[in-house]
Amino acid sequence: MQLAPRPVDVPKIPGALKFYKVMAYITGTFLLLLVAEMLLKYLGGVELEIAGPFGFLYLAPAGTVKAVNGSTGILIIHGWLYVIYLFAGFRLWSMMRWPFLKFIVIAAGGVVPGLSFVVEHYYKKPVEAFIAANQGATA
Repeated sequence: MQLAPRPVDVPKIPGALKFYKVMAYITGTFLLLLVAEMLLKYLGGVELEIAGPFGFLYLAPAGTVKAVNGSTGILIIHGWLYVIYLFAGFRLWSMMRWPFLKFIVIAAGGVVPGLSFVVEHYYKKPVEAFIAANQGATA
């Protein structure tokens, strides 16, 4: 039996959903950028150089980046965005009082390319239905 959200959390759920949706798209986009970067590095033998001697963006041979390494930057940014995404997912999951497996699926959305978009699409529907059913409580 699934627990219902606590009455004290009901007004906070729309904001938690919006935060989760934004983070799902941003994190998913950076994960796709990370996959593209890894394909370029390990299959193409190049890394993204930013503001180097060959222009603002340059695909330099791997290991020869002289300026800002954009490949490493994408990796670091995705890592921190994933932490924020996990927080957003945990917040929504805990307010909705869903089973633990749903949080595991949310967490996987930040490490499986494309999954964050799918999870966001399917998990927002019951939350939006809950918000619509409890419109007076969220105002």
